[in-house]
Amino acid sequence: KYTLDWYVKWVASVFVLIAMSFRGVAGYEIYDLMLSIVGIALWLWVSVIWNDRALILLNGAGLLLLARNSIEYIF
Repeated sequence: KYTLDWYVKWVASVFVLIAMSFRGVAGYEIYDLMLSIVGIALWLWVSVIWNDRALILLNGAGLLLLARNSIEYIF
């Protein structure tokens, strides 16, 4: 408790929850994408700290998909 990974996972969770609050709201798609990218990237970091391969795979793939969607949205 109160180690680096503890703080990072809670900050990451807050980012993901805020992103989900924008999900489905017209005109706010970019906020959902950007906040999700930050949250999932932080969760990926936690996954690496924990050496949890399932979470690394999940968050790594999620980060790639979110990055692709944000690039498509911007261009």
